[in-house]
Amino acid sequence: MNKKPVGYGALIRRNRNFRWLWAAQVVSLLGDWFNLIASAALIAELTGSGLAVGILFTVRMLAPFAVAPLAGICADRFNRKYLLIATDIARALVVFTFLFVRSESDIWLLYTLTTLLFAISGFFSPARSAILPDITSPQELGTANALGASTWSVVLALGAAIGGITTGLLGIQTAFIIDGFTFFVSAGFLLGIHLPSRRANADRARARSGPKALRYLLRHPDMLFIAMHKAAIALMLSAGFQVAQVAISKEHFVIGVGGAISLGWMYAVNGVGSGLGPIFARHWTGDRDKSLRSSIILGYLIGAVGLAIAAPLLSLPMVLLGGFVRSIGGGIVWVFSTQLLLQSVPNEIRGRVFGTEFALFTLMGGIGTAIVGALLDVFQDIRFVLWGMAGLPLIPALLWGLWQARRSTGKSE
Repeated sequence: MNKKPVGYGALIRRNRNFRWLWAAQVVSLLGDWFNLIASAALIAELTGSGLAVGILFTVRMLAPFAVAPLAGICADRFNRKYLLIATDIARALVVFTFLFVRSESDIWLLYTLTTLLFAISGFFSPARSAILPDITSPQELGTANALGASTWSVVLALGAAIGGITTGLLGIQTAFIIDGFTFFVSAGFLLGIHLPSRRANADRARARSGPKALRYLLRHPDMLFIAMHKAAIALMLSAGFQVAQVAISKEHFVIGVGGAISLGWMYAVNGVGSGLGPIFARHWTGDRDKSLRSSIILGYLIGAVGLAIAAPLLSLPMVLLGGFVRSIGGGIVWVFSTQLLLQSVPNEIRGRVFGTEFALFTLMGGIGTAIVGALLDVFQDIRFVLWGMAGLPLIPALLWGLWQARRSTGKSE
């Protein structure tokens, strides 16, 4: 890009469409983290099983995977604004039914509702990613992507912390009620977005006759490898650690009912790290392709260091520090891989590419949470599992480095 990217404040002030999208994101994500803390605390309280908690995270990951192919098609063929609104309203109605989960015999209902909730969410994520270039200029796109990801992280910090306190002090049911109302508020904000109809109609027409996402990615292996980064994050850096955090808060550093407050703190520092990491790194990389690619390797290495800091479980502050460092690395990989796709993938297939990316992410996340949940039941010492996780991010860092070396020599496409 030749022109200098716009600043974060300028983007929010000048771009009305993005401002509405951003406001909706803040509110709905706040409720999401209330739901996560409440659901995890409820299962831990009712069952006391690491595997049961692992199943919760696995369901949250695999439900979007099941609908991802259809979700990507919908994001390309239908009005993305109305698709986002419909998913928000549907999710609000589902969340209120979580109030019927009262005892261990109702755990099946919690899993079923979680499956339905995140299947609907599987339509939201590709549409939100795909709509960004529709409502921003090329100079605004990188800023919008980084701000959106950082907002996710900051709201994670606030939502997890407030959700943990709310759950720990006021009860799990209160957290579910707050979550449901946030989706209605988010849908109201999204109504303020105005998409350029002429451009949108042309893109939807091209989408009906365009190539399938998998075919496109196989023809462009560099895009395929970029789209696999979120899957690598889920499998080797983040999803399993989420399950481990529940066990850590429940068995080692218990604050609040079922460790809900300490769990909220852990998610809070994760949010701060994943938000600050890409923001500061972007001062060096800008939206330059080569710098973004190099920083992805650094992100994996930082993530491995963070896991190593947390693994000994020396104290709660050390666990929080490890989670903070780990999330800095994960945030860098997440934001920069998304930016590379936004800058390169054509609009008429963008939704399907992001749908495929999201499918890979949720599949690997589901596998990661299931494995770690099972390992926590097999090995009584959580430290053993954490040390094993600490070495995993080195694998994608090495593979991506080798791909970049090959690409720079002109052997790739």
